[in-house]
Amino acid sequence: MSTATESAIAVLILLGALFILLGSIGLARLPDFLTRLHGPTKATTLGVGAMLLASAIFFSSGTNEGISLHELAILFFLFITAPVTAHLLAKAALHRQTGTQQSDSGTPVRGRDGEKLPHPDKTS
Repeated sequence: MSTATESAIAVLILLGALFILLGSIGLARLPDFLTRLHGPTKATTLGVGAMLLASAIFFSSGTNEGISLHELAILFFLFITAPVTAHLLAKAALHRQTGTQQSDSGTPVRGRDGEKLPHPDKTS
């Protein structure tokens, strides 16, 4: 394995670990469900994607000349399913949200103009 390949693998692993760490910190530190949803969805997906790409390069650069399709298949399904899952979770959270509901930090859920948000099923 060449030095350039090893360097690319190392950079991808470090980048993936950094994204996973940032996603985990975002999951633990952000105040309510909808903002906490972005940590694992965005950053952790990119982190796992970088790790899988590093794995695909590592296993493709040995005696095998072709690219490793197992990691690429996992990467494809991860990038397809993570946004769909996040969308469904956010939609379910918005559906359950009421005007008197409080966020996890204890503050009332309010719209951009400061008013309490009505239930999505109730129309005025």
